[in-house]
Order: sequence, then structure tokens, then C-alpha cells
Amino acid sequence: MKKFTLILVGFVTLWLNLKAQNSNEKLYTMSGLGFAFPIGETADYLSPKFSSAIGLNLAVGSKGFFIYPKVSLHAFSYNEITPENGFSYTIQKGRATTYLLNLALGYRKTTGKLTYYFFAGTGGGFITIPHARVSNTSVSISHSNKGMITLETGMGLAYNIGDAVIFVEPSYMLGFQKIQNRTFNTAPLMIGIKPNLSKMFYKLFKNKENN
Repeated sequence: MKKFTLILVGFVTLWLNLKAQNSNEKLYTMSGLGFAFPIGETADYLSPKFSSAIGLNLAVGSKGFFIYPKVSLHAFSYNEITPENGFSYTIQKGRATTYLLNLALGYRKTTGKLTYYFFAGTGGGFITIPHARVSNTSVSISHSNKGMITLETGMGLAYNIGDAVIFVEPSYMLGFQKIQNRTFNTAPLMIGIKPNLSKMFYKLFKNKENN
């Protein structure tokens, strides 16, 4: 998370440097809550829990395109089908969590206060899964991380409420790492808010100039 904070600061700095050159530049932060729903055989071992995502929307030029870096922390209930290597027992109703960074290119169109957008990109990270080890007198729980490359594509609908927009964003995510010998497929659904940092910075700079 500290690394992602540095990335956010870097994008904000870049936007500030470009601001004077391109008055159409738009910068939003994104914060969403929701669920990631397992698809197909992924539902054999995962079920959705509460999830979250944070990111940025950085406009590119004036044609509606934007860059969309995002960190996804999707939580799942984890039910093992077969024990992992080195373990003799399956774990039921455990918790698995993804820590994934995705970088996408998107396109948005605004009509009045309503904006719709589409995006597609790739990224990676890891998913943390639990394991159970049983002895004669106790049960111990450990965790391991599985690295994963992902593809994600989605769309969104946003409504302007002034210095921010509220949004709903369904997407599809494919992971190139099998878990329990099954493909990782999910359909995240996020609802949240995107503060308009470009508008806030403009007001701040304008007030300083007037003073």
C-alpha cells in the first residue's frame, strides 16, 4: 500500500506539471466498495465477501481517454476442495484476499451530469490463501501467497454531484494462476465516489492568485 501511495503522489505531481499546458486535463481519485463474484469453476472454492478498491483517473488529451491505475483488495470465503501440497487437511470457511494492481486505458463520454465509461488493462499481484495443519492436540492456520497476472475489462456509470461523482462499476477479471487446479475468474462490482482533484486544485490556485 505504501508503494501505491507513492504512485498516487507521482501521478498528482505529473498532473500538476501538465496543468498549465493542457486546460482539459482532468484528475479524479477513485474509492469503491462492493463485492467480487466468482464465475464458473471459481465458485467451487470461493464465495464473495466485502471488497474494496482505490485508484486514479488521469485524462489523456481532450478526446475522452484516460489512464486508470487501480489497487483491488477483493475478499472471499475460501473452501478448499483438495489439500495443497504439504498439507493433509482442507480448510473450510477460511478467508482469501487479493492484492492486485491493474493499469488500464479507458474512454469516457459525458452528457450533462451523467458520464459513462469503458476500460481494459492488465496487472498483477498476489492472492493470500489459508491452510490448516492438524496435530494430535491442536489445529494451526497458516497462509501462503500465490502470484498472479490478471486481465480486467469493465464499464461504469457516474453522476456528477459537484466536486465529485458517484459511480457504479461492474467489471470482469481473469487471473492467469490456477487455484485448487481451477481458473480464477471474478466479476467485481464496485460502488463509490470519485473526487475531482483537478477542480479542487483549480479553485485552490485561483484563490491564491486572487489573494
